[in-house]
Amino acid sequence: MLAGAQDLQTSAQELKTEHPSASPSPTSVLKDAITTSVQDQTQTAKPAKRKRGDLVIAPIPTTSPTVGSGLVLVLGYVFKLKEDDDLSPPSTVGGVAAFTSNGSRGVVLGGRLYFAENKYQATFAFGKGRVNYDFFGIGRLPNRPPVSVPLRQGGTFFFGEFMRNIGKKVFVGPRFQHRNLYARLDGEQTPGGFEIPDIDIQARTVALGIHVQRDTRDSTFYPTKGSLFNWTGDFFDQALGSKRQYQTYKLSFNQYRSFGPKTVLAYRSMICSANQNVPFYDLCLYGVSNDLRGYTGGEFQNRRMFATQAEFRRELKGRFGAVVFGGVGGVAGRWNQFRSDQLLPAVGAGLRFTIEKKNHINYRIDWAVGRAGHTLIIGVTEAF
Repeated sequence: MLAGAQDLQTSAQELKTEHPSASPSPTSVLKDAITTSVQDQTQTAKPAKRKRGDLVIAPIPTTSPTVGSGLVLVLGYVFKLKEDDDLSPPSTVGGVAAFTSNGSRGVVLGGRLYFAENKYQATFAFGKGRVNYDFFGIGRLPNRPPVSVPLRQGGTFFFGEFMRNIGKKVFVGPRFQHRNLYARLDGEQTPGGFEIPDIDIQARTVALGIHVQRDTRDSTFYPTKGSLFNWTGDFFDQALGSKRQYQTYKLSFNQYRSFGPKTVLAYRSMICSANQNVPFYDLCLYGVSNDLRGYTGGEFQNRRMFATQAEFRRELKGRFGAVVFGGVGGVAGRWNQFRSDQLLPAVGAGLRFTIEKKNHINYRIDWAVGRAGHTLIIGVTEAF
């Protein structure tokens, strides 16, 4: 299940070389000496040039019941597209490479750009990889014994999005995604387990979509106040070249409130809906995108999903910090099929270490316990 995913961003200097064509005269030598002296004094009087951006390098060891143990390498550049633009948030470009002990591999390049005094923003990503994982079928209930099937899924993808600020920090714009994917068993078929439909063994998915966002946060990396609202709709259609025709919708709302200079309470709620002839890998997947931590991808998925969580963040001495969090959610085939005895709660705690001070970018380690087990998550930037 390829993501797209996740916010990473270079500058160049001109080099000029002069080639002498003849011996200089004494007059020209004197003139050059005077000119050089004046230039040196002028340059000495100039203020120091403001630093354009910051490089972020983060090797992340990972361990998961889904993909085993391995390493994720994050390389990013955080910068301003225009140095005197104080209204646009920092842009990010970079890449992520990952490999794990069960044979999962992947590389993603991309970025998010803010420009024209926060009038426009653009997001792009492309990547290739494969992931080996256990899939527990559609509509698994938490109070029933799990039946998993080993799957291998991979391919290539491209994602692009462009949005415009239409006023009051509301952005609206189109999005596009194109994927060439394959899926097959990575071992013996489990009796009574999920069977891959023939149409999904080798498939292309293509979608046009729309994104509506309202962002009043004071930071895109470590917000202490404000809110973030997102609504996306992606429409996969055979007229675009997609093998299946279906739609996916996601809505989320994050709220941030500070209690003093070092304490933040963050809250997030989201809902997901997948309609029509949706493939198994585009169902609402519980436990991915940190909704919720404590569950591994592939355990619970269905056509409908909701998740809500709160996190208490506290900065400690030096570059360190700590968080505690908890939440609840669930998956179902229809909105009227959610039941209280089938909800999926989770609680956990984590440590933070600031790897880039200017934008307060944190390296994080979170341990969470859910109804079906526990997870250890290591990453860069906050969970939400």
